[in-house]
Amino acid sequence: MSAEKISERSADTRERILVAAAELLAEGGSDAVSTRAVAQAAGVQAPTLYRLFGDKKGLLDAVTVYGFERYLADKQAMTETGDPVEDVRRGWDLHIDFGLTRPSFYVLMYGAVRPGERPAAAGEAYAVLVGMMEQVARAGRLRVPVPAAAQMVQAAGVGVALTLIATPADARDLGLSARTRDTVLAAVTTDPGPAGDQGGAASRAVSLAAVLPELPEVLSPAETSLLREWLERLASGGTVGRAR
Repeated sequence: MSAEKISERSADTRERILVAAAELLAEGGSDAVSTRAVAQAAGVQAPTLYRLFGDKKGLLDAVTVYGFERYLADKQAMTETGDPVEDVRRGWDLHIDFGLTRPSFYVLMYGAVRPGERPAAAGEAYAVLVGMMEQVARAGRLRVPVPAAAQMVQAAGVGVALTLIATPADARDLGLSARTRDTVLAAVTTDPGPAGDQGGAASRAVSLAAVLPELPEVLSPAETSLLREWLERLASGGTVGRAR
């Protein structure tokens, strides 16, 4: 058998295992995803599972990424609107919907974390969010630096999703998501068009910082670092980088 055929067979086996594990996770949560149950459902031997995923944690990480990717694939109709803030708003709604429709996957991504560790699927989702906030910054509509904005939006979104998941379906206040979303976005973004003096200076600083990597190499590394520090100070209202 050629190496290409072996690779294809291995990929098919991996897909079959992930599908089986995803179904068990959706039906019974992480406790139902034992290596024995998954191997039996996928029709493979346990050594095959260990060879492909290492251990149960590796399997859970992989199946969580798999579930998240399948969900996003079903939601590809959400194209860019031309308004980066609206795109973030719609991304928030997608995030909350994912949590409520795939609670077992979501809790693995965000509710069962270890100090200092970010599950693989959560890391991919955060990278998408950072990219969206960079687009807001490039449009000159971000009040705070990209990392701070992304952290604020993620923290609020995850908190809302976990709160709603933990609340019985008949007692959920679905308006909580929209209210929190709009409050957070109002805190980190500006309206289109001219902004106030302070907001305008901050958003322009954030916007320039976002495009620094793309500018021609007219500044030395030291000059670029110094400019980035000044821009971060402007974006934060002068509280970053000052001696205490």
